[in-house]
Amino acid sequence: MSFGAELQQERVKRDVSLESIAEATKVAPRYLHALEEGTYAKLPGGVFNRGIVRSYCRFLGLDEEEWLQRFQAFARSEGEEDWTEFAQNVKRNRVSVQSRNRLRWLGVAAMLLVLAVLIAAALQFFLGVNLHLPFLHKQPSHAAVSLPLTPLNG
Repeated sequence: MSFGAELQQERVKRDVSLESIAEATKVAPRYLHALEEGTYAKLPGGVFNRGIVRSYCRFLGLDEEEWLQRFQAFARSEGEEDWTEFAQNVKRNRVSVQSRNRLRWLGVAAMLLVLAVLIAAALQFFLGVNLHLPFLHKQPSHAAVSLPLTPLNG
């Protein structure tokens, strides 16, 4: 007996209509029909299929994890890919992309800071604009400062 036929048998045993499951779970009736008929090509695919099975089982009061494992085994035997592995790979790639993006933005910020300093220096030296930036001004040396001498008796 196929997975879908077993689900249908459980539903009929509980005297529940597909329409009531569709209304309660918000899963389209065409997907529930496809699930029971075993025409998995009509299902949306991947993790959506798991969600449909989970909702269906929850509504009927069946053990979700047991039925999900059975569904995955049946889906694999029908040639469907293991979407949980795919989802984990996507998650890993997103984490590495996020860390690269953080480093990229740090580099952009450093370049903007250097650019701002170069623009300030150019304005100061070439156009004479005083931006009051102390690191751009030459500090007078203390040895070159001379004080006027005045007599003490005076």
